[in-house]
Amino acid sequence: MVSVIFPAAGRGKRMQAGMNKVFMELSGIPILVRTLLRFSDCSQVDNLVVVVGEGEVQFVKGILKRIPSLKPWQVVAGGSERQYSVWNGIQSIENPSDDDIILVHDAARPLISTEVIQETIKTAREKGGAIAAVPAKNTIKICNEKQEVLETPDRSTLWEVQTPQGFRRDILVKANELAVKDGFLGTDDASLVERCGYPVYIVNSDYRNIKITTPEDIVVAKAFLHETAKENPQEESLENTLKAFVEEIKVKFLREDD
Repeated sequence: MVSVIFPAAGRGKRMQAGMNKVFMELSGIPILVRTLLRFSDCSQVDNLVVVVGEGEVQFVKGILKRIPSLKPWQVVAGGSERQYSVWNGIQSIENPSDDDIILVHDAARPLISTEVIQETIKTAREKGGAIAAVPAKNTIKICNEKQEVLETPDRSTLWEVQTPQGFRRDILVKANELAVKDGFLGTDDASLVERCGYPVYIVNSDYRNIKITTPEDIVVAKAFLHETAKENPQEESLENTLKAFVEEIKVKFLREDD
């Protein structure tokens, strides 16, 4: 079985939208819905686990019930940190097996391609751990606390890590259990696995697989969507269906801000 966990409990302060950024619409469809549709289109994916703030669980269930084309899904409450939200998601999966594959994907990355999803699943199944990434485009400097440059690492060895990150279930569970025991907070899921001594392998991804974090990212994402609109007719057909619901989202959060 292949399960995908979508941590979406963050507040997205850098977006300055006054709401969880995954509820924002991207060309007429909430970002969260676009992301889930991408994984639902992958035949190898079996079920989806969306992790949101405790006060958003019922609200998100209301969104997803309106999307007929989704794979089986569930919505669970997250924790105070992304890592704890993912752990909640892992523990919520029913009837697990050690050789299941669990993917973790940022809910705010709605432009992931089916090819990258499939390759991440394949590599995780064969090698135990896999992360989507792209070669670093820019020169990176290592500095001290005074912002004095100490070193310039070889750019050919540097990768910009994205999601999905995929792991065999037994490996990811052991990594999370050890992190809880040690009080360790990692920068991503792979960092938990790495500190346990398990190898993690790079899957070549796409520079279009951006994480929507700032208002500028919305502009870029819309441009990428325009390029691929013909590739995803199902997504575009949902725009009219969800127009009224997008307005409901705005009204809900405007009321909460009053």
